[in-house]
Amino acid sequence: MSENPSDISHDQHAVRLSKLQELRAAGQDPFRAGVVQSHFSGDALKAYVDGQDNAVTVSVAGRLVTIRDMGKSQFVKIFDQQGQIQLYVKKDVVGEEAYTAFKKLDLGDIIGATGTLFKTKTGEVTVRVERYTLVSKALRPLPEKWHGLSDPEQVYRQRYLDLIVNEESRNRLRLRARIVTHIRRFLEDQQFIEVETPVLQNIAGGAAARPFTTHHNALNVDFVLRISLELYLKRLLVAGYDRVFEIGRNFRNEGISRRHNPEFTMLEVYQAYSDYRGMMVLIKNLLTTLCLDVLGTSEIRHAASGEMINFGGPWREVKYKDLIREVTGDADWFGRSKAEKAAGAEKLGLYVDPKWEEFEITNEIFSKKIEPTLIQPTFVTHLPRELCPLAKITLDDPTTIDVFELCIGGMEIAPAYSEQNDPAVQRQMFEAQSGGDQQAIDQDFLLALEHGMPPAGGMGVGIDRLCILLTGAESIRDVILFPQLRPGGGA
Repeated sequence: MSENPSDISHDQHAVRLSKLQELRAAGQDPFRAGVVQSHFSGDALKAYVDGQDNAVTVSVAGRLVTIRDMGKSQFVKIFDQQGQIQLYVKKDVVGEEAYTAFKKLDLGDIIGATGTLFKTKTGEVTVRVERYTLVSKALRPLPEKWHGLSDPEQVYRQRYLDLIVNEESRNRLRLRARIVTHIRRFLEDQQFIEVETPVLQNIAGGAAARPFTTHHNALNVDFVLRISLELYLKRLLVAGYDRVFEIGRNFRNEGISRRHNPEFTMLEVYQAYSDYRGMMVLIKNLLTTLCLDVLGTSEIRHAASGEMINFGGPWREVKYKDLIREVTGDADWFGRSKAEKAAGAEKLGLYVDPKWEEFEITNEIFSKKIEPTLIQPTFVTHLPRELCPLAKITLDDPTTIDVFELCIGGMEIAPAYSEQNDPAVQRQMFEAQSGGDQQAIDQDFLLALEHGMPPAGGMGVGIDRLCILLTGAESIRDVILFPQLRPGGGA
């Protein structure tokens, strides 16, 4: 990253500590200094009036990432939230003492500078520095620009360095922020209210997943970290909040993969007097406007296959059972015995655990052989009722539920339901799922349902997976600022 000829090969940490001691001995403490920042770098560049050098004064601040020593002047670049801007520091302008001190700065030091904007002979808008302040001394060097962070684990473990040297990472995570902002604005425009629900819960409800457990000392009660936002948001439907959403963290004490992180972000949205078809309209409008407003296009390239995904065209709708029949080549699949289904799955090259139920065997086929092929936006509807106890049972097929899974780019992006609001049926569904273990049933939620919950559509959107899709990332770790890692070495 450096053009500084004074780079050294021995212990830069010790050298920088020595420079800090010199500063303090001279009565200066950079960690107690402050600056006023009038412009970010990008805003300062836009503030330049073409043909009017030195007419606009700005105060900028950031990290030194390039130093080019010209003898009695230096061209340097600083890096801030919006990018980089060049500074021109001249001995005759800042004074001999300040210039001598400036030449002792290192790459990575954070400074503030005030001066006027001008354009160099090469056409680069630059700040002609009149005064500067060192506000933070970097005691360790930055990674070298062209080699960067070669260790993949270090990219995640020291994300702050990755974001300094890797423009692709910065752009990806900045895009994530814009995606979340758009989602909030879109839903607020539809009169949804954003709420916050408890992370610490008595019962891990709303999904089937292994929770993290903790203990509340003051109450002397064990709690779990929530695995879903669902049940508390539905309590708000009971309370008369007809349109609610939450963007929050869920925690599942399960595996880590390219698409799974123990701590992940979900959007859950619930709309009274709607159903799963209403959620189809909502998610299609949300993603279509998101792509146009944030990405500037309705088509994106699928990173893995290279196929163009078209959000602006028709979205396919197909029943889960039809997809299973198609891939197995068996029109009578759902009438087969467990042994026949196991044999059929193994014929497709899949492992079948003898402990699995019939629906789990079938869903393994969907997960491994069907979902990865669904690149274009596809609503897979009417899943087996065993997969979710919180949805309404389909009237003309009691083996399925009124739901969809929206699959794009070969992965599930958003499941949605016609929410079950019959407390008696809901209790039966909970008991069937929990094997009669009453301790696993959220009795307070059932009590809330008995007070009356309006019919509603509900939907969850995996924010991390959506960001993988829209940014072209290879892994969920690439769209999470600080993914979980083992302490010390080893990802």
